[in-house]
Amino acid sequence: MKIASPNRRQFHTQLAICLLASAVAIPALGQQDQSSQQPTSTPPQADQSTTVTKHAPPAKEGFWGRVNPFARKVWVRRQTDPINDRLTELDQINAKNASDIKDVDSRAQAGIRQAQSAADAANQTATAAGLQAQQAGTTAKGADIHVNQLNTTVNGLDQYRQVNTVEVAFRGGMPTLSADAKKQLDDLAASVTGHQGYILEVEAHSPAAGSVGIQNSERLADAVKRYLVTEHQIPIYRLHAVALGNAPVATSTDDNEKTDRIRKSSVSIRVMENSLAAQDSALPQGVASLTGAERQ
Repeated sequence: MKIASPNRRQFHTQLAICLLASAVAIPALGQQDQSSQQPTSTPPQADQSTTVTKHAPPAKEGFWGRVNPFARKVWVRRQTDPINDRLTELDQINAKNASDIKDVDSRAQAGIRQAQSAADAANQTATAAGLQAQQAGTTAKGADIHVNQLNTTVNGLDQYRQVNTVEVAFRGGMPTLSADAKKQLDDLAASVTGHQGYILEVEAHSPAAGSVGIQNSERLADAVKRYLVTEHQIPIYRLHAVALGNAPVATSTDDNEKTDRIRKSSVSIRVMENSLAAQDSALPQGVASLTGAERQ
């Protein structure tokens, strides 16, 4: 008789279950038999004065020991479950602490980087401010030098010194320039050609008294100015003339000062140079040209 394949599997399964149940039941029955077969003995009577107590050896509880192996696993599980739960809780706490530490560390690192960036920016700002302060100090020092030079320029605008004198004589009081007079004026014009910051003081004298002498001396001064302007292109603003007639001229010697009486017609020309004429190279930029233009 043949059994179908599904029924055969079911049969084999039921057979394995029966064998497993028999293996479990046999040790239990043996344990019960050994417990029931233990002899019971009555301790012998001893004398009334003394009693001897004999301890019976501990009874064996089966082949597997005091506890059934299946019961031992359950007991161990019951004992270890709280420990496992506590360990799991500790693992969770450690994981949370590690996460918190990592978060705090990341925030601390971010704060440190931000503080370092702020410090670097502040350092750069301080360095730029130091450079600006240094530049401002240099500018202020240069401005102070320019101010001092300008003060020197302003103070020296009206400071002139005499560098040359020419005395031109006229014959008979006539406003006509002789060859010698023209030669003197030519030399004078050549000495000031190309120079800046000078003026020509022209004083005309005539021996005639009163208004006649003043008019004569004025014609002499005009003749000198006309020759210098037309022949040598001396700027008119550099010529400053005055007709003195027969007014006495003060002369000085080493010991005293006296006045001389006018005896002939003449024109005295003095070359006056400004004290800044020789300082153009030391003037601040932009001031030399302006001062030179003002002096022309």
